[in-house]
Amino acid sequence: MHKMSDGTQKFYDQPVQKLASKNWPPHQNIDHQPSSDDSNERARLSVDTFEQYCTLESSSGTGSHGAPNSPSTASFSPEKTQVSWPNQQSYSSELYQSPDHTCGSPVSGSCITQNENDLRHKLRELETVMLGPDLDTPAMYNVTSPKEDQISSESERWKCLVEIISRGDLKELLCACAKAIENNDMYAAESLMAESRQMVSVSGDPIQRLGAYMLEGLIARLASSGSSIYKALRCKETASADLLSYMHLLYEICPYFKFGYMSANGAIAEAMKDENKIHIIDFLIAQGSQWIILIMALASRPGGPPHIRITGIDDSTAAYARGGGLEIVGQRLSKLADLYKVPFEFNAAAISGSEVQLENLEVRPGEALAVNFSMMLHHMPDESVSIQNHRDRLLRLVKGLSPKVVTLVEQEANTNTAPFFHRFLETMNHYGAIFDSIDVALPRDSKDRINVEQHCLAREIVNLIACEGAERVERHEPFGKWRSRFIMAGFTPYPLSPFVNATIKTLLENYNDNYTLEERDGALFLGWKNQAIIVSSAWR
Repeated sequence: MHKMSDGTQKFYDQPVQKLASKNWPPHQNIDHQPSSDDSNERARLSVDTFEQYCTLESSSGTGSHGAPNSPSTASFSPEKTQVSWPNQQSYSSELYQSPDHTCGSPVSGSCITQNENDLRHKLRELETVMLGPDLDTPAMYNVTSPKEDQISSESERWKCLVEIISRGDLKELLCACAKAIENNDMYAAESLMAESRQMVSVSGDPIQRLGAYMLEGLIARLASSGSSIYKALRCKETASADLLSYMHLLYEICPYFKFGYMSANGAIAEAMKDENKIHIIDFLIAQGSQWIILIMALASRPGGPPHIRITGIDDSTAAYARGGGLEIVGQRLSKLADLYKVPFEFNAAAISGSEVQLENLEVRPGEALAVNFSMMLHHMPDESVSIQNHRDRLLRLVKGLSPKVVTLVEQEANTNTAPFFHRFLETMNHYGAIFDSIDVALPRDSKDRINVEQHCLAREIVNLIACEGAERVERHEPFGKWRSRFIMAGFTPYPLSPFVNATIKTLLENYNDNYTLEERDGALFLGWKNQAIIVSSAWR
């Protein structure tokens, strides 16, 4: 990280850290004994117990962070921008703000120069072309030649570049840079990146902070391709305890993951209310956080708790974030179940989701089955990446098990098969809203906030921008596409109950008023300023 003369910091030399593939969910401290007086209260599906038990065993070590308080009771556009580029085609987007402008010539084709001449020198040449030579300047372009049309095209092209740079709009600069990279115009891309470097800052406003990581992605994309991209990023591992602290802090300051946990748990509790033997398959269990509150709620069920068995599917990244294998999750959940006198078993499946086969799930006759896909399926390669299409294969596999309910929680974004430039815009739009929501929760000069964004979000952003093919593991799809996949696999929607919706609305009362909750198409959408960020749905 380099400090600028104005005191801001540039990110482009910062490493991007590795994070858990489930991204952010914490583990809990359950090493306590419930008193007889409050056991029933603690077992309720409530926001306050959810807050109480979904905490890290290790402190963040970064001081207070102003996390929102829990409720005391709660049961369970801007104008379009157009820029003309190759073949006189234009793109338009509502994803970023900038003054209307139209540049008459493309930024495609061969670069004007392959050397490292200073941009100001090139602009001086452009000025000579446009206004005529100064007396002290050789008359380089005042003689008609067969290349006159090419010179005119290049002058228009540089005029466009000058206009973009002169406006000083960081969003516009980054988008123009991405377009130049898509068109293989390396000189324009490098010039735009040089300008962008002066404007990004990990302690600036939301677009300056997001821009730092998006610029890192563009730099990595130019550096190489495939697996060597990560070498270009100079990644260094953070300690697993620190990573858990950063994930937990994000979990506390934004409601995205509490929303996902609560909505999925509500659907499972509703579907299993009359069952005595329950088997839950979690396709990316991470720290096991989601099941704390559900075990507590089922413990107080009239007639006694059911027998609960959880199959936790894992991968090496989640194991790294935990600081150990799945036995850690099993021990924590078993200890909690013992405290609340719930019959409990844990089945560890230490494999990635794409490797899961029927025999790994240990399904038994007589058990009511619930399957949980929480921000996991978008990491599975689909038909655009692999003929095996694990995304749809897993849905067909699960449907064959005849589950009572399947829960899906995913980020609402469209980055799977979108071409590079449109994916860049979608990334800016989606993560821009997340950075904006973090901005109201933590001060801009907060080290906590810098750590959260760098360790929990930056690597996703860089992967989306820098990588292609199998190396790009962040492949989000909008709910409409997920809906089509589930229906093709034979599922039908399982509407979330009004009780669950009311509980989540109570949760949101403790956060900024810009968070929005919308129910449509049989799903719940949590958004920021009416832009959907996370969507939760249930199926059977």
